[in-house]
Amino acid sequence: METHKMIKNILAIAIVVMCLSSSSEIYGQSNKIKKANEYFSKYSYMEAIEIYEAVAEKGFQSEELFQRLGDSYYMNGKYEESVKWYKELFDINSEQANIYNLRYSQSLKATGQKQLAKSYYDSFLSNIDRKSDDLISVERYLEMIEQNSGRYTINKLSLNSDGIDFGVGYNGNESIIFASSRDQGVLRDRKSSWDNQPYLDLYEAKIIAADSLDEPQKIKGKVNSKYHESTVAISKSGTTMYYTRSNKKNDNKNSPLKLKIYRSELEKGKWTKGQDLTINKADFNTAHPALNPEEDKLYFTSDRPGGEGQTDLYYAPINEDGGLGIPVNLGKKVNTPGRESFPFVSQENALYFSSDGHFGLGGYDVFYIKIDGQGYKGSLLNVGKPINSLYDDVAYVTKDGKGYISSNRSDDGESYDNIYGFEENSPIKDVYSSVLHGVVTDGTSNKPIADATIQILDVDNNLIQVIKTDSEGFYKTNVAYHMDYIVKATKDDYTGEDTFSAKGESDRTHNFILNSSKESLEANKDLAKILNIIIYFDFDKSNIRPDAEVELQKIVETLKRYPNIKIAIGSHTDSRANDAYNQVLSFKRAKSTMEYLISEGVSEQRLTAKGYGETQLLNNCSNGVSCTEKEHQKNRRSEFIIVE
Repeated sequence: METHKMIKNILAIAIVVMCLSSSSEIYGQSNKIKKANEYFSKYSYMEAIEIYEAVAEKGFQSEELFQRLGDSYYMNGKYEESVKWYKELFDINSEQANIYNLRYSQSLKATGQKQLAKSYYDSFLSNIDRKSDDLISVERYLEMIEQNSGRYTINKLSLNSDGIDFGVGYNGNESIIFASSRDQGVLRDRKSSWDNQPYLDLYEAKIIAADSLDEPQKIKGKVNSKYHESTVAISKSGTTMYYTRSNKKNDNKNSPLKLKIYRSELEKGKWTKGQDLTINKADFNTAHPALNPEEDKLYFTSDRPGGEGQTDLYYAPINEDGGLGIPVNLGKKVNTPGRESFPFVSQENALYFSSDGHFGLGGYDVFYIKIDGQGYKGSLLNVGKPINSLYDDVAYVTKDGKGYISSNRSDDGESYDNIYGFEENSPIKDVYSSVLHGVVTDGTSNKPIADATIQILDVDNNLIQVIKTDSEGFYKTNVAYHMDYIVKATKDDYTGEDTFSAKGESDRTHNFILNSSKESLEANKDLAKILNIIIYFDFDKSNIRPDAEVELQKIVETLKRYPNIKIAIGSHTDSRANDAYNQVLSFKRAKSTMEYLISEGVSEQRLTAKGYGETQLLNNCSNGVSCTEKEHQKNRRSEFIIVE
């Protein structure tokens, strides 16, 4: 399979390798298995698979065996085979490390088994540290991916060889540089034990016209070596190049390959020998460089300690002298317990990267998020089809609406990575957000109220944002699609209004009618009628419902605005159950209403509570009369009579 799978996945498997030395168990008795373990620990998957499968075919079963077989195929993008062995793994024991829920889900998606993939991805989500409000159903993820699909035209480039071609980097407007396993000259028979494919070198193709590239040639200089070189980032001046190279740890030929980023300078048309960077270390991998537009940050992929998952994205500040500062993790909004890799930062400061930890269509999918200072603006989005497929889609780069993507999608029966050109025909849409809007009007004149304040709070009453209505009383903003909110409308000399805004709607319309608070608040008037609110209770219950809590907030705001008002809370039931029971129930409701107001800061000295049972029905639904639930509900209410 693809040699560059080592480049893509060597980072992820490093975590597995760390565990091997302590888990010999039964395998320790077998020289063959010991040898397979050695191959596996050095990422020599083809040799390891041959031994592991021979053992499995003889009927031997263990979780460790099936994990390693599944991982060996997964890291090479052979998802049909990884599905087979992960299935065996979960058949033995359904309780696996959470990373196997993710890997099995991604393998299932890549082989078209969408329903089963959903199940395992949901299991993965349920076992990671995320707020419940952040969790979106698989069905909703797929809907949102579909909304951003169809925005690109894509075509396979003619420069692709019979081998592996991937990872384009721009060299100004003059050429592109990419990795390829094509003709290796005297070294063409020397192959990587990762997937039994030739090693990668860097090639350059001149741009001769729009959408037209010259015949690729190996880059000149001292960058290409006997190991892998790939994924470049070149400065705007075209004189500095960062690139990925595989290395042996401490020159020990039995140690696993590690990835490092090197820097080379262009001198007299040739690239100098690469300089090792301070962000590299012998004990972990650092790969896939990318520069931001200002060229003061170097983005990259690494499995260094302290990350969020198997591989994370980082950036390191670039000092004026070219030295690098301390790496900064891009955080949980980008990084997951899975694999994030292949960062690219566009001219518009948008971060594109590949991930199998965020929900996608196959193995690696391409994702987008806008960088804003030290943080992010908007949602993290899957760029959709046809950029993303059932396979691994990586190394997305773009400039002026056009770009390149690398993928091992099987267009013609092949399974090697190829480079595709694309054109983006329409911008990406933030499908994770809802549009929240409405109009605020005067309850007497029906005219719009300008400069009214709209507060948006979460369900814990934490303020999220504040906006104002325009001259037409209109307001509009964007909120998170997957969160519930409380929306409040207020204006001086008006009673406030608020409402509950439920998650899961792309369009949320909330209009408000505010009544003048200058109306005299006289004794014996019902404050609930003045504020146009109704407090309902569930049948046979005295607890405050969420919708009632929203309404009670209006009472709270009024009592805070007018500190001299005292009210008598009267609670009522419907006619069901006996009279004595309803009398007790109504008192409980009045008491719970009063306790809620006290909990919101209203003095107990300003409140009284009384239950009226079923003695003051609002309709004919008395004892023995057949009524609908809606009719009965009208009688389960609270009143707030002004007594002073």
